[in-house]
Amino acid sequence: MGYIGNQASTNFSSLAKQVITGNGGTSYTLTTAVANANELEIFVNNVRQEPGVAYTVSGTTLTMTGNVASSDDFYVVYQGKAVQTTTPPPDSITAAMLASGTAGSFLGDSGSALGNIIRVHEKELNTSVTIAANTNGLCAGPLNLATGVTITVSTGATLVVA
Repeated sequence: MGYIGNQASTNFSSLAKQVITGNGGTSYTLTTAVANANELEIFVNNVRQEPGVAYTVSGTTLTMTGNVASSDDFYVVYQGKAVQTTTPPPDSITAAMLASGTAGSFLGDSGSALGNIIRVHEKELNTSVTIAANTNGLCAGPLNLATGVTITVSTGATLVVA
């Protein structure tokens, strides 16, 4: 199916969680309003509570049928509130997923023992950069710096322009 505009990013969803400190009572405030008790999973001392029996909810007001002590492990998982992010999970990005040209790219043999042979760089640096202490930086020239851009080489760091 076609669309107009930029292609949408792939989103990853995770469920929101709220940790609540018991106060010895039965009434608590949720950080997000929900439509009904079935949108929540409530856990007291890691035991799931039954919606409508162990608790009720109205908007942001959570009412437990029993008292929850401050020493109890008490938390809520929002089933109806998925939090979307475009931050991919760790170790999920592969070299094939990186766009070439904008952040540099590799050309040539990509055999497992040889690695990539030629690294292609941009010609102009558009963002200020700091080379941290005890690290090395390498760029291929000629390199142009955009107006207002600086390169800072910290003490103990090395920058080589080849």
